Amino acid sequence: MKTREEASAYGLTFPDSYEDRSFKDQRWQVIRVKPGKKIFLWIYEKDELIYLNVKTDPRWRDFWRAAYPSVIPGYHQNKEHWNTIILDGSVPDKDIERMIAESYDLVTDSPTKRIYEAVKRIPKGHVATYRQIAKMAGNEKMSRAVGNALHKNPDPDHIPCFRVVNAKGELAGAFAFGGADVQAELLREDGVEVVDGKVDLTKYQMADLMESDGRACYRI
Repeated sequence: MKTREEASAYGLTFPDSYEDRSFKDQRWQVIRVKPGKKIFLWIYEKDELIYLNVKTDPRWRDFWRAAYPSVIPGYHQNKEHWNTIILDGSVPDKDIERMIAESYDLVTDSPTKRIYEAVKRIPKGHVATYRQIAKMAGNEKMSRAVGNALHKNPDPDHIPCFRVVNAKGELAGAFAFGGADVQAELLREDGVEVVDGKVDLTKYQMADLMESDGRACYRI
């Protein structure tokens, strides 16, 4: 990704996003998200290169800056919460896209963000069903959205999507984890027994939602 057009096109793939060029300097454009009109992507030209400003979680801010010299503290913005990506060809497209996606999630209360946060709450040595994750994310009817989100998992090291199975305890197809038996191997390393591509939910499933002191929580 090196051009303004490529960055804008990717930013506009996100739900309710739109382009805005309401600046005197037409070299600056932003991608906003409805209904709050919040900006998650700034696109502008500087030093004959295209620069992107993206919002960043402080926990990841320094990681990206250390990983790539072309990711620097946010230009003309709060340097604690924004990074600038210089499109000089040194940052892989997948990581640029990941940083833009993270920015989008930070300025929206997106279902995808809630799904990932729910998956992080599955204890080691246990699994949850798609329906459980959907319920934890606020809508038990969006099991299909859970599957879509997990197949696009941007951070497998911290979002353990391998702990999610279907209502029968069956594992996902080989394509979901990059090869046959990968999910099974990850679960076994986690302490979960897998037999014939299936997990015994009576033994390993995280228990359903219950109420405690008026707040939703999960027990195992």
